[in-house]
Amino acid sequence: MGKWKRKMVNTLRGKFEVFVKGEGTPVCVTHHYSEFNETGDYFADMFCETNQVFLVNPREAGGSAGAAEPYQLSMLETVFDLEAVRKELGFPRWGIAGHSTGGMLGVIYGIYYSRSLTFNVIVGAAAREYMTFSEDCIYNEAHPDFERMQELNELLKRADLEDEERRQFKIERTKFSLTDPARYHDYFNKEINKGMSAIRMNFFSRELQVYDVTRKLGLSFAPTLIMCGRNDVQCPLTYSEEMSELIPNSRLVVFEHSNHYPFLEEEDLFRKAYVQFVCEIDK
Repeated sequence: MGKWKRKMVNTLRGKFEVFVKGEGTPVCVTHHYSEFNETGDYFADMFCETNQVFLVNPREAGGSAGAAEPYQLSMLETVFDLEAVRKELGFPRWGIAGHSTGGMLGVIYGIYYSRSLTFNVIVGAAAREYMTFSEDCIYNEAHPDFERMQELNELLKRADLEDEERRQFKIERTKFSLTDPARYHDYFNKEINKGMSAIRMNFFSRELQVYDVTRKLGLSFAPTLIMCGRNDVQCPLTYSEEMSELIPNSRLVVFEHSNHYPFLEEEDLFRKAYVQFVCEIDK
C-alpha cells in the first residue's frame, strides 16, 4: 500500500506537516498532542485501504508551525488550523476521523464546520471533561491505576529519556488501556514510532478542566459514527453514549471486548462498521 509521504502545507495560518497515504475520499486524521512522522499511525492505517488519508501534525508538533501565543494550542484553534489545511489542499469537503483527543477535535470540528465534512468518525472520545465524575476513568483519583498513569505521563514528557526507557514506559502506559494487556505485542507489531508534544499535552491538561461542548452538539449535522470499547478506561463508554444522544444523524457502535483501542482489539469488526457507515452515506 506504500509508505506515508511527507508534505508541507503552507496555509494562511502557517505551515503544517502532513503525511499522506492511500487513495479515495480524503480523510483528515490527527491527535491533539501526538507527533507523527513517516512511520504513520495505527489508527490512521485503518482508513488507508478505503481513503486518501491526511495525517496532520498540529501546531508545535513535528515540523508544523510553532505557537506565537499560548491560546494557539487550544482545541478550537487547532480546528481552525485543520480547516485552513483543508482549504489549502483544495478539498470542498473531507472526512475527519479521530481517536481519543483526536476524537475530541472531531467533535469540535463537527460543531463549527459540518459543512466542510463528508463524515465524522469519533472513537473513544468525549464532549466534556471525563475524569472528575467517573471513577471508571484511569485519570480519576479513585481509579487504582491513577498514580502510576500520572507518573508515566510525566516521565514521557522528559527529553532526557533513553530510547529504550521511553519505549518501555510507553508500553506500560498503553497496556492499561487494553482489555487483554498480554496481547500488546499482537496489536502493536508495526515499526510505528510517533512522539508526543509535551507543550501541547501540558496545555491540554489545563484546557480539559473547562472542556464541555455538550450543549452545542445539536449544531453538528455531518453524518457521524461514534465508536467506543465497552471497557474504555480513558474515555468511558457513557461519554460516547451521551454524544450519540445529542449529535443528530449519528450512530453508536460499541465493541464488547475492547478497551481504548477497538481498531486494534477488534480490528475486523471496527473496519466492517466503518465501511458499512461510509457505504450508507454514499447511497
